[in-house]
Amino acid sequence: MKFFIDTANLEELYKAKSLGLLNGVTTNPSLISKESIFSKKEIENHYISICNLLENEEDLSAEVISTNYDDIIKEGKKLSFLHSKIVVKIPINEDGIKAIKYFYKKKIKTNCTLIFSTGQAILAAKAGANYVSPFMGRLDDISHNGLNLIKEIKNIYDKYSFNTKILAASIRSPLHIIECAKIGIYAITSPLNVILSLFNHPLTNIGLEKFLKDYKNKIH
Repeated sequence: MKFFIDTANLEELYKAKSLGLLNGVTTNPSLISKESIFSKKEIENHYISICNLLENEEDLSAEVISTNYDDIIKEGKKLSFLHSKIVVKIPINEDGIKAIKYFYKKKIKTNCTLIFSTGQAILAAKAGANYVSPFMGRLDDISHNGLNLIKEIKNIYDKYSFNTKILAASIRSPLHIIECAKIGIYAITSPLNVILSLFNHPLTNIGLEKFLKDYKNKIH
């Protein structure tokens, strides 16, 4: 399973890369707004900086802020021309699906985002999206089981041999990551701190402390 980092922060991405945990990046307008970026040109340069960190088949999902067809096409083209590693991230609505179909024919990669139902995921796959981003955590927040949605989408994609990859999003905890791994999801996208929490276990900390204490007491 691949780890995508859900951030626009370069320091976090450098850290993830140094740990071997950077398989891709996802951003959205909210994440971009957290950085010291004040113009469209600075946003474009920031995307290029992120892409330059990536290797091999890794990519960056950069989200459009338009919601109507003509503007999505215009904005998506501009994003895709910035760098070969950019995937155009498009919200699920009628114009978004039409745009995904257009980009599919043009061989421009897309990520259909804000997926909250199996039906939405089917529409995205039929339109030719390269990725779908179902939001697990936000469903859990309103007392729906986000993992069940991921399972349903995977089951249907497997049955019909859709090429669309599932990029499980809105990851809230290490348990979300583990459950996605159990069912064979292609990738999760998560804040770096959630991924780093996979390191943590109290018995590991206790064991390491004991090993070092025993060594220091015995070896002089």
